[in-house]
Amino acid sequence: MARYIFITGGVVSSLGKGLASAALGALLQARGYTVRLRKLDPYLNVDPGTMSPTQHGEVFVTDDGAETDLDLGHYERFTGRPATKQDNITTGRIYQEIIAKERRGDYLGGTVQVIPHVTNHIKEFVREGNESYDFVLVEIGGTVGDIEGLPFFEAIRQLGNDLPRNHAIYVHLTLLPYIPTAGELKTKPTQHSVKELRSIGIAPNILLCRTDRAIPPGERRKLGLFCNVRESAVIEARDVGSIYDVPRAYHDAGLDREVLAAFGIEPAPKPDMTRWTAVSQRTHSPEGEVTIAVVGKYTGLKDAYKSLIEALTHGGLANRVKVNLDWIESEIFEGGDPAPHLEHVHGILVPGGFGQRGAEGKILAARFARERKVPYFGICFGMQMAVIEAARSLAGIEGANSTEFGPTKEPLVGLMTEWMRGNELELRKAGGDLGGTMRLGAFPARLAAGSKIAGIYGSSDISERHRHRYEVNTAYRERLEAKGLRFAGTSPDGLLPETVEISEHPWFIGVQYHPELKSRPFEPHPLFASFIAAAKAQSRLV
Repeated sequence: MARYIFITGGVVSSLGKGLASAALGALLQARGYTVRLRKLDPYLNVDPGTMSPTQHGEVFVTDDGAETDLDLGHYERFTGRPATKQDNITTGRIYQEIIAKERRGDYLGGTVQVIPHVTNHIKEFVREGNESYDFVLVEIGGTVGDIEGLPFFEAIRQLGNDLPRNHAIYVHLTLLPYIPTAGELKTKPTQHSVKELRSIGIAPNILLCRTDRAIPPGERRKLGLFCNVRESAVIEARDVGSIYDVPRAYHDAGLDREVLAAFGIEPAPKPDMTRWTAVSQRTHSPEGEVTIAVVGKYTGLKDAYKSLIEALTHGGLANRVKVNLDWIESEIFEGGDPAPHLEHVHGILVPGGFGQRGAEGKILAARFARERKVPYFGICFGMQMAVIEAARSLAGIEGANSTEFGPTKEPLVGLMTEWMRGNELELRKAGGDLGGTMRLGAFPARLAAGSKIAGIYGSSDISERHRHRYEVNTAYRERLEAKGLRFAGTSPDGLLPETVEISEHPWFIGVQYHPELKSRPFEPHPLFASFIAAAKAQSRLV
């Protein structure tokens, strides 16, 4: 039977519960256990799909088409286990499903209440489908004391009693701030956070303490005494140079040992940390460096491009180089020359996005890369802007544009209202709801034999994750290919363009999907590995 680890947060948000959960999952895997990670989000949105990237960060998409929290990206990258739509749930989705049941009469006319109906729904979600796993790690979003999180804390409190003895523990991630004028770490915020947690019936077994320096023995004893945990269970979570140092750092601090001891698993199987040590060494010992310009529209919040950042890092690991990112807001190019901003870079990446703002700047970035022979990687929206640029500059279609920005006589990119998922036709309406209405999740693609991208993948048949509403219009394909922009990949039926490339260019590739979502530190995505290799070659020319 699966054992459950509930990860909560206190004092302040953004301490890194998702990363801590992912790292702990990786450590348990290193000891030979199977793990599953799930995220409970207290906000009222049904999913993060319609939330602004500058507020919530990136939307991570699973193979089965769920729009989920970015922490699921950490889970996948650290454990290698693909997440599903059953690994993330929000308050909005819970209430949506409960109200649907009430409307059907499933509650037989009874009064629907937070306890037991909402808490039971949460518990059912947490426990469903875990038969084949040794450990299930459940992260609760937000911090203890948030009013919207109370049903989730109540649910995991109940689960502590519902499950057999020694089958549930609680890890509390908290902050130990350093006060320079006092010259010491302060434990009081953590004490108050644990007091809040205990007031709702949850006693943490382990404290994971975020800090920028070592925890003195006196403070460690104080935390153990006032928070009612063993002194050895006060785990130091120091700041590290790379997120891929976290598993090793947490292991050295004793986190996985204390978790297994809390379950009564002693002696614990010895861990194999070989691959984490190798990744850490490669991260900190590069043999060179490259600079990549990321020309986007959400650059004010780097979490909007979290998976992209990590995939570029993985590409650097594959090529033994450090990848420096030059974040450029695409709007600054509009009405000006992009050259002063791009002449020094070794590669240009234009990521996904929505809406007209900054689009012309992205088009100019694609033109610069094409004309100056700088490696170019266009992802989703970035591919569409590269196609529009080629249509305007190479094929002479001056009015080329996207219907996403309004009516146009030359719709190089248009709204997609129907597509095939397997053997089923999916339909959408132009004026329909925004949430969950895109082409979402994994779809197959076929790559042309002899194309550059087929060579990079080493295969003609691939599957990648999508998240978009608009498609490149195949009516323009012949005119564009005649000018050198090759449609190298399409859906298996040939109707939907999936990749474009320019053969007479060192590296110019656009893809309609999001390859960054499937990249791992141990298995860098082939497109990112190839793109960084091209940038490495470019660095010798600049």
